[in-house]
Amino acid sequence: MLANIWSSSETAAAKLGITEIKLSYLRENSFLKPGIHWKSSPNGQKKPWNPKAIYNINSCRKIINKIYLEENNANAA
Repeated sequence: MLANIWSSSETAAAKLGITEIKLSYLRENSFLKPGIHWKSSPNGQKKPWNPKAIYNINSCRKIINKIYLEENNANAA
């Protein structure tokens, strides 16, 4: 049986060591890709539909580490 890989923005931000605002920024500015890093939560949504994003922490961690590594390399140069 597969484990649920999707977590709320609150849980994902805490486990990734960033704020929910930074997590939303990364999603809204296309650093995090839909279906890979995040998706819309199907739970308890009523009309008008304004779904909450849920995140794949492992996939997000990879891209966030890459972003911070690139930033640190640029600052060191």
